[in-house]
Amino acid sequence: MLQIKNGQDYFPSEFTEGKGCIPINGLVWMGTREFMEKQLDEKLKDGYTCIKLKIGALDFETELEILRNIRSRYSEKEIELRVDANGAFKKEDALSKLDLLSKFKLHSIEQPIQAGQPEIMHNLCRQTPLAIALDEELIGVNKKEHKENLIHEIKPQYIILKPSLVGGFQSCDEWILAAEKYNTGWWITSALESNIGLDAIAQYTFTKM
Repeated sequence: MLQIKNGQDYFPSEFTEGKGCIPINGLVWMGTREFMEKQLDEKLKDGYTCIKLKIGALDFETELEILRNIRSRYSEKEIELRVDANGAFKKEDALSKLDLLSKFKLHSIEQPIQAGQPEIMHNLCRQTPLAIALDEELIGVNKKEHKENLIHEIKPQYIILKPSLVGGFQSCDEWILAAEKYNTGWWITSALESNIGLDAIAQYTFTKM
């Protein structure tokens, strides 16, 4: 949980008064198996119950083994797992990889294939056994009608909003309206902003909860 203390009030609320919290995930960066498992243990010790793992850099079998090891220790009720492929999967084998990943009771996968392939992404979202969240796919889509068209065309299970990459908070408002029109889930995250940027994003996010 994230709680703000003594910051600038960009979006005044109970949160800026120190009375509210935002649930956040712990991020495990890509690296060797040992490096990723060490990060995971540290996040769990810190009390995180939602963990996001970057995948796509290691051999896929190794990444499956890491997930298998996690699930052997923690059920989906104890730890919510999300993975982010950053477009690493090839279109030819993306669906088979999603099927293998789904065995580990994951919440979702971010951007399994490279952005800019709407028809292929639509087919993946239609057939996938694992919820797909669009991330990089949203960058550069600036007009309100184009945002709605993208969600209508691809029909993702989720979209992920990074305010500094999708055009700011007003743009996020437009994405949220489009997502909710088509029953697409969404959440807000950061893109390695400074503390000032993280502060503003956290305040904005609380107003949407």
